Amino acid sequence: MPLNRRKFLKKSAATGAGVAIAGAAAAPAAEAAEAEGPGKHVKRHSLTVMGTTDLHGHVFNWDYFKDAEYSDKAGNAMGLARISTLVEQVRKEKGCHNTLLLDAGDTIQGTPLTYYYAKVDPITAKGGPVHPMAQAMNAIGYDAAALGNHEFNYGIETLRTFEDQLDFPLLGANAVDAKTLKPAFPPYYVKKFHVPGAPPVKVAVLGLTNPGIAIWDKAYVQGKLKFEGLEEQAAKWVPRLKALGADVVVVSAHSGTSGTSSYGDQVPYVENAAVNVAKQVPGIDAILVGHAHLEIPELKVVNDRTGKTVVLSEPLCYAERLTLFDIELVFSKGRWEVESVSASLRDSKTVADDPKITKLLKDEHAKVVAYVNQVVGRATDTLTTVDARYKDAPIIDLITKVQEDVVKAALAGTEYAALPVVAQASPFSRTSQIPAGEVTIRDLSGLYVYDNTLVAKLMTGAQLRAYLEYSAEYFVQTAAGTAVDVEKLTNAGNRPDYNYDYVSGFRYDIDIAQAAGSRIKNLTYNGAALDDARQFVLAVNNYRANGGGAFPYVASAKELWSESTEIRTRIAEWVTAKGVLDPKDFASVDWKLTREGTPVF
Repeated sequence: MPLNRRKFLKKSAATGAGVAIAGAAAAPAAEAAEAEGPGKHVKRHSLTVMGTTDLHGHVFNWDYFKDAEYSDKAGNAMGLARISTLVEQVRKEKGCHNTLLLDAGDTIQGTPLTYYYAKVDPITAKGGPVHPMAQAMNAIGYDAAALGNHEFNYGIETLRTFEDQLDFPLLGANAVDAKTLKPAFPPYYVKKFHVPGAPPVKVAVLGLTNPGIAIWDKAYVQGKLKFEGLEEQAAKWVPRLKALGADVVVVSAHSGTSGTSSYGDQVPYVENAAVNVAKQVPGIDAILVGHAHLEIPELKVVNDRTGKTVVLSEPLCYAERLTLFDIELVFSKGRWEVESVSASLRDSKTVADDPKITKLLKDEHAKVVAYVNQVVGRATDTLTTVDARYKDAPIIDLITKVQEDVVKAALAGTEYAALPVVAQASPFSRTSQIPAGEVTIRDLSGLYVYDNTLVAKLMTGAQLRAYLEYSAEYFVQTAAGTAVDVEKLTNAGNRPDYNYDYVSGFRYDIDIAQAAGSRIKNLTYNGAALDDARQFVLAVNNYRANGGGAFPYVASAKELWSESTEIRTRIAEWVTAKGVLDPKDFASVDWKLTREGTPVF
């Protein structure tokens, strides 16, 4: 029977309690083994904890942006239908009553499938549908999942509705009520495994999410939720789990292993803190890692205080891998003790889809395929992002043009109506293309892959100059006269493409021969040198407006207007209204890369 989420949340807010489930009896194949010891029998038991992470709405091995089976250079396959097959294999091998299945977050955002059931046919509507990810995960039999940062992208109501539709708890020990500081979600989950002739093995799962949510989804969570550091909250909860009699403690953490943060986004907490937790907090046996989209079969970390090894694993993303933690226990001195933990990965490309899942969600999949293939206009030219990282590409100008037009219309009749509007946009993808001819929702969704919304911020010329300088740090310093390799030209300091911004309305050069901070040259507006004191309205996505990427001044700048409609939707509306997508209506060459005054390209 599904857990009553609302009833639990009331209890959780008042007591800070977690979810405790009685668990299942061990299958015959998984019964505790007895080995002869010196004068006594030693009881042993084996458990397997399986884990996924960063599913991002991938149920099938399908690319909605390409309208085709998913494929990549590595030959990966993805989707919960494949994971279901792997999970059933493991349950048969290990004994179905001898396993747990966890997830480390980022479930309900990332594909047109998740967008469709958040916005087009929303699960929050009266009598609305059950989210496809809830249907699939319930059918597969997940035991618990940690909250990811992208769980909050569609607002609290959508998240709570999704939570209600699950047969298992969403965990987030460091997601607390902003006023009471009590847990806003279940902090932990406990499952008992009954062992013949011995006390049950209690496995506790602590869920931790990313503190950056406070910045990245500020519009939804400010004043409602707070997100505290993973290390501090783990140190608070792990002893409690031990006091409850937990024999095994597993952490499901939507946080990477690097110990780093994205350009200050984490303030005041570390974003990728999983290794920190393993080193600093005694009593943890294994950590299922998420957020970073990395493949880590097994990482062993020694706890600084106890010298005990903690085993971490991250199963890539998009349901492409399944982590297995194989845990060996021995009964000693009246209790179960963890003798060893090992981790490994299983690969979704090695199995076929589980027909149980494909049959369950074939209708939802068909609806989304039909939706994304709707024709909204016609393009006169092929537009592509293939070189948008280092050349001013018309396809990015389309984004900035739409944002300018929306903000100008929104500010009409206000005291800010006369101010010039400029806009930022990033080259999110290196493979997006809008082909000449019919333009579909799918084409435009592939261009703007995030569910960002639009904000208008008041900024000065001097602040925007600093903004551009910061953006230009994206390029690797390259001396004049040396060869330019475009594959090595960008992403300086590992800065991702989505943290490089164009800003429309200005003309400027980026001199990549210069040191970072001194690269913006010949910056003009309307043909004249930029007046640092002049005021502008910056049309900016909510991620950037809230401080994402730590671009200077924008987060603290005065907000003039914002909305909840996605920029992707605004682009579709703009193209639909025009009917024809012609670069002459939006494209201009505003910037170029130079070296000591000479254009690079």
